[in-house]
Amino acid sequence: MKNSSKKFLALALCLALMMNFTACGSKGNETSGESATATPTTETAATKAPTEEASETTPTETAESTESEVTKPEKITVMMDGTVFTEANGRAAFEEQLEQNLGIDIVFNQPDHSGYYDVVSQTFVGGDWPDVILLGAAYYATYATEGALADITDLWENSELKASGRITNEDLIEGLKIDGTLYGFSPARGNGCITYVRKAWLDQLGLSAPTTYAEYLDMLKQFTENDMDGSGDPRNTYGVTAAGLIGNEAPYINYLPEFYQDAYPDFYKNDQGVWVDGFSEEAMSGALSRLKEAYEAGYIDKETITNGTKDCRNKFYDNKVGVFTYWAGTWASNLTDNLDANGLDSELVMLPPITEVGTYIERQAPVWCITSKCQNVEGVFKYFIETMLDGGTVQTLWTYGSEGTHWSTAAETVTYGDNSVTYEEGQFHMLPSPEQPDTLLKKNHIDPMLSLATFINGDPGVDNITALARESAEDFNEWSKLAPVIVSNETITNYSGDLWDLRNKVITEVVTQGMSVEDGMQMYKDGSASMVEEILASLNQ
Repeated sequence: MKNSSKKFLALALCLALMMNFTACGSKGNETSGESATATPTTETAATKAPTEEASETTPTETAESTESEVTKPEKITVMMDGTVFTEANGRAAFEEQLEQNLGIDIVFNQPDHSGYYDVVSQTFVGGDWPDVILLGAAYYATYATEGALADITDLWENSELKASGRITNEDLIEGLKIDGTLYGFSPARGNGCITYVRKAWLDQLGLSAPTTYAEYLDMLKQFTENDMDGSGDPRNTYGVTAAGLIGNEAPYINYLPEFYQDAYPDFYKNDQGVWVDGFSEEAMSGALSRLKEAYEAGYIDKETITNGTKDCRNKFYDNKVGVFTYWAGTWASNLTDNLDANGLDSELVMLPPITEVGTYIERQAPVWCITSKCQNVEGVFKYFIETMLDGGTVQTLWTYGSEGTHWSTAAETVTYGDNSVTYEEGQFHMLPSPEQPDTLLKKNHIDPMLSLATFINGDPGVDNITALARESAEDFNEWSKLAPVIVSNETITNYSGDLWDLRNKVITEVVTQGMSVEDGMQMYKDGSASMVEEILASLNQ
């Protein structure tokens, strides 16, 4: 997780929660007090379905009996990351159609994806809180524990969505409860990362896909020491790249699983039901040794410590790296499409977990939360959160984006890059990305392969899910397990920033600066002992 966000979180929330619980967020120069304002209304959420049959049975259109109890907001302020269509990728059209269907002014604040949690922290410190915020699992647990998020337990339990019979995995929502209380909602599963290997590079060297760590390391060595891109200089390529030697948020190890193997660098409950600090365990020493060996040999991209995910993708698309562990499902198609667009061999091997890894890790899903300063929690839940999975038009918006900008059913020939596809009238199809016209869009925020609820009359875009994306998603589901549960309490909040600063320092010093593994682990023990002892005592009491 971002250390700057976590280090000052407790202080930020203490200061922010001392303020009056007034609504927050603004559009232009409007005052924050107008956020999530509400007036009595008999209008529904206007969630028409893609077909006439769906519109007759859409759950949000049967809510007349509760209209007098839940007041519809006039405006809702929302902070979200880049997993929702960005401004460059047609967010304005998505926002316009969402507002038209909900009959609500939706004010989006979408910071840059890579610096999202720094802005989240600053926002809570400043006191100008949004009504709704999208949080990763670790931040969800922390902000909930500190009282910054509204309790939506009863709203979910009594919701039309839960009663609809379309929810495919209620256990996911149950897993979001903290001490029996629900503070957020996930419209889809968390997904996770799978290791992709360039088949052309394997073929060029006569290699088979590795099944053990020794074979994996040898593959990285071959990719690094041979002229894989045909430039005449073998130094132009390397084995693997990643966005950091350790992830910014749980499950932390998903971008370099072959090196971490059975190590988990945070607190988790072991097989005996006891909370332990995974960073202190012998398994972490093994992970540091493997990372150090591969980095010093040049098999790991030297810029890994500063890479963002976009940097990694660009290096993969530019034929500079042979192995990239990234998200399963839709991203499998995205990777191959971009390789095709660059004129490169796009066939990828989706690597089953090597023996020492055993299983990949599925992250806990990002969570949509209503902040505790929102003036109309019930209205925001009913008309914003619940409608994400209305089974009709609004779910289509969150899944595929806006009609005419992101998808269409018109009879037309769609051209992207050197490709063109002709569609008949009424045939649902995705359109080229406004940001990258050479590629077709795949989805908006909700991945249709991970959605928590079915469409009333079937997924309109089901035929647009590529065989590769579906195969990747199914493989990951078969090869993965859920990440350890995220927990938070006042003690963890107080020490988390300092503890993660120390963990990152140890990893950097050992892997990139020549410190021995033994000295690194001793550095961690010396610097963390009192913090770890107090945290474990609070968890195991």
